[in-house]
Amino acid sequence: MTDDELRAALATIPLLAGYDGPLERQGGLTNLVFRAGDACVRIPGKGTEEYIDRANEAVAAREAARAGVSPQVLHFDEAGVMATRYIDGAVTMSPALFRSRPGAAARAGEAFRRLHVSGAVFPFRFELFSMIDDYLKVLSTKDVALPAGYHDVVAEADGSVRTALAAHPLPLVACHCDPLCENFLDTGERMWIVDWEYSGMNDPMWDLGDLSVEGGFGEAEEEAMIRAYFSGEPTPAERGRIVIYKAMCDLLWTLWGLIQLANDNPADDFRAYADGRFARCKALMETAEFSSHVEAVRRG
Repeated sequence: MTDDELRAALATIPLLAGYDGPLERQGGLTNLVFRAGDACVRIPGKGTEEYIDRANEAVAAREAARAGVSPQVLHFDEAGVMATRYIDGAVTMSPALFRSRPGAAARAGEAFRRLHVSGAVFPFRFELFSMIDDYLKVLSTKDVALPAGYHDVVAEADGSVRTALAAHPLPLVACHCDPLCENFLDTGERMWIVDWEYSGMNDPMWDLGDLSVEGGFGEAEEEAMIRAYFSGEPTPAERGRIVIYKAMCDLLWTLWGLIQLANDNPADDFRAYADGRFARCKALMETAEFSSHVEAVRRG
């Protein structure tokens, strides 16, 4: 997108209509995100309307801001163009920064806890197996091949994993559901979370398991996040749910990667992304440790 096109997009935002200062690109895998003065502006990427409900996202972003875990929403229109308050002094996180910034993983766990206990209500219900079905429907119209054995692994998960999770369900709470490291902004004292495209009411352990995967957390980072979240040691069932969701997020986001591939998203090698995530899911599910965690969740 050219500078003139960016300026034209800004002109649709009343608060920024007269802004003529610098525009600083902030990154983003599927969307265009840039800073304009005291605001951070997001313009939706190509094809995102196929799988993102912007009305749901608008509610979630505002609810998360009220919960104190996300920046104030300044503008959100029907096309999904959004402006939020820019967080001064915050660093956009990455897997490397989660390892190198002291206390970062713990601050992320505290931010999740703040969100999960806030009482916020998001309009969307994030339901793993329904979302897999929805993504498969989107892909059925695309010329992209699933990884070999994908349906077999879904069938296995739909049996043992789904049964275990349903045996003692946790109350659904407002969750981010897509905790890429780059969706975290760290001031060194507080962790903020942004990008609520996939957010919904969900099992809270999804957020912890997914961030551990996205951040490539080792034992130290994962334990710091978990202990900060629980203010101590979780139960075997709680820990088991986290491990289960480490596999299940890879199973789901494999399909997301294939949709990006089909939409010619140039931000990454999405064939390698999807195949890598599926291989990691299978490898974890085939371990004896995974079976033990599923049993712990089943027992409750």
